[in-house]
Amino acid sequence: MVRVCLLAPGGMMPLPERFLSSAIISCNGSNLLIDCGEGTQIQLKKLKWGLKKIDAILITHFHADHVAGLPGLLSTIANSGREEPITIIGPKGLQDVVRGLTVIVPEITFKLNLVTIEEEKISNFKLKNYIINATKVDHGIDCYGYSVEYKRKRKFNREKALKNNVPKTIWSSLQKGNIVKTKKGTYIPEMVLGNERKGIKISYSTDTRPSKNIVDLIKNSDLFIGEGMYGEDDLIEKAIEYKHMLFSECAKMAKEANVNELWLTHFSPSLLKPEEYLEVAQKYFPNTVIGKELLWKEINFQD
Repeated sequence: MVRVCLLAPGGMMPLPERFLSSAIISCNGSNLLIDCGEGTQIQLKKLKWGLKKIDAILITHFHADHVAGLPGLLSTIANSGREEPITIIGPKGLQDVVRGLTVIVPEITFKLNLVTIEEEKISNFKLKNYIINATKVDHGIDCYGYSVEYKRKRKFNREKALKNNVPKTIWSSLQKGNIVKTKKGTYIPEMVLGNERKGIKISYSTDTRPSKNIVDLIKNSDLFIGEGMYGEDDLIEKAIEYKHMLFSECAKMAKEANVNELWLTHFSPSLLKPEEYLEVAQKYFPNTVIGKELLWKEINFQD
């Protein structure tokens, strides 16, 4: 089971009733945060999933509404007594940005493992329980969308092991993914494992125009958290100029990518009642939800 929460749905600047867009994913006692704008740690404290359990932070880009909350969050985590490293992934310039932001929090008690995305994308980056993919999107500066997948271990298949004459003494080792060499030959995990099982995939992309890169990234996601900067289709010229998306554009991508559910987020400060435009998105993708503060759900693995 995986839990996911949209901490807040705001874009550009925080409002009295709307903090800035970020999300957190939790699985097997490990949390992964996507973006960290001003006020993010306030939302995390409201949620009570445990700041100390954050093992990775994915930064989409270096505009302030996506990264300015990092110093306060890291300081709070340090005060919780955490000692294990935290991995931060982000675009080129990550080292300089983190170095500058952490000048005011010299008391960090843990190592920061910084992973810079040097190319157009990263593929199958493994960390804890996660497999992370990222692709560059169409914004004014380097910006990335992310997908986070949770793979399931394949079940042990006793009949397959017997059919392949695998000694029982090495079944356990093969089930753990090890290759075992004996006097009788070499045995691989494939000889005792059943079929692949469906995992869980969650994707997140804001601050961008629609693109094939995003469709490929989010394909078959159980949940896609995507940008809805503007609700009205009449604002298409503004969306193009500032490289953001309309509700309808994000919904069309969700449909093309065959995702299961879409949460719209990153609303313009001028969009005070995004729920009034929900039908605009649902016309293209019915299973669309308007993002709200601390909107969360559990996603269960399917047999």
